[in-house]
Amino acid sequence: MYRRINRPTFLFFVLFVLALFSSLAVLYWRALLTPVDYGRQVREVSVNIPENSSCSGIGEILYRNGLVRGPDLVPFYARLKGVDQKLKPGRYLFKTGQSLPEIVASLEAGPRDVVIFTVPEGFSLNQLTDLLVQKGLVDGNRFREVLAHPRNFRHQFLKKIPPGAGMEGYLFPDTYHAGYQTGEEQIVSIMLDRFEAEIKSLDYERKAGELNLTLHQAVTIASMIEGEAAVDEERPVIAGVIYNRLRLGMPLQIDATVKYALGGQKKKIYYKDLEVDSPYNTYRVAGLPPGPINSPGRASLLAAVNPAVTDYLYYVARPDGTHAFSSSLEEHNNNKLKYQR
Repeated sequence: MYRRINRPTFLFFVLFVLALFSSLAVLYWRALLTPVDYGRQVREVSVNIPENSSCSGIGEILYRNGLVRGPDLVPFYARLKGVDQKLKPGRYLFKTGQSLPEIVASLEAGPRDVVIFTVPEGFSLNQLTDLLVQKGLVDGNRFREVLAHPRNFRHQFLKKIPPGAGMEGYLFPDTYHAGYQTGEEQIVSIMLDRFEAEIKSLDYERKAGELNLTLHQAVTIASMIEGEAAVDEERPVIAGVIYNRLRLGMPLQIDATVKYALGGQKKKIYYKDLEVDSPYNTYRVAGLPPGPINSPGRASLLAAVNPAVTDYLYYVARPDGTHAFSSSLEEHNNNKLKYQR
């Protein structure tokens, strides 16, 4: 027998289904607009948008670089906002934590000419190169070529470094501003200017001379302190240990120099690593290494020419990053048993 459908009920059902699908569509669309990454997963990506790129082409570029969730999202959203003909070419520095609307807004505004980059204390030239390449500021091979010729620069302190030495240690760690047209030589020159200003403000060469050190030797010691110290108050004490061992003719046995000799990537070294054949291996080679192993900051530079006066010859790292210092091998071995289980 035919049963008549209640029209209000049917209409309610249809409206409910439409509302449900609308809600799901809105949620899905919002999900597509959200950033690709969050929190610690966020990374910076340098992207070049060529001249005469279509909106679809820009979407493909951004998708390949992991900045949007699909290649068609950019043209769809840009057309929806009426800006698909207003996206500008150039070099951009995006973050994977930016949403699609934020990225499209940046493309509409055009590329920023100024990029801010921060070089942390203790960065090596390899790490600096990787940072600048990531930000799209330099060509890696060209930058390394520039770094290999310190005497091409006007800075007088570079004329005094030993033949064959590079610029490791002389590009001061700080926050800098550069443009995409700045060029490799100019970026290096800006960082050398900053180092020059720092050593002049500290009257550094005079203080190094009072300790019978050249500037190069003082910066080398400062870089080892930077590689070993985690807290500022220990930097002069570590400097004192280095000077005490040098005075007694003991090998410095600085772990940070071994890491540098191994390429600087290892977080932890093992006994087999101490055998690496390198002039930077201070477990095997007496005296100072050939040059700095990183870019020391102001605190480490100061510690290198103001060492603490102690009888300490050894130190071992505690779990919290500080060190236990000792004057005898027996005490040192006890500290190793205590803190390096």
